[in-house]
Amino acid sequence: MRDDAVQVARYTLGLSWIYQGLFPKLLTVAPLERALTATMGFSDNISLLVTRAAGVSEIVFGIALIVFYKNRVFPILSIVALLFLFAFVALQLPSLLSEAFNPVTTNFALIALSYVLLVNSRT
Repeated sequence: MRDDAVQVARYTLGLSWIYQGLFPKLLTVAPLERALTATMGFSDNISLLVTRAAGVSEIVFGIALIVFYKNRVFPILSIVALLFLFAFVALQLPSLLSEAFNPVTTNFALIALSYVLLVNSRT
């Protein structure tokens, strides 16, 4: 595959993880993020802590993916995480699957970009 396509996949995927960690979880806590963690029965304080920890994890993962994109582990982790997050939403708040810009469209597009990196990565 052409290197420019790999670079587009690399930065789009990595920056998507960073954005999803930074804006709806750290800079502001989106009501949807709180609603998702609330489905697990956490108190408001623990729910906020879990949401913020997820945000930090997503930022760190996005940076690692951009830096180490040639390592097969990172696209595989991305695919696994996106499938897990999709399943979590589908089980916890299935009504979200029919909303605009829902996990079906966003997660599976990011899985496709992860696959581009995976097939162009080294061991």
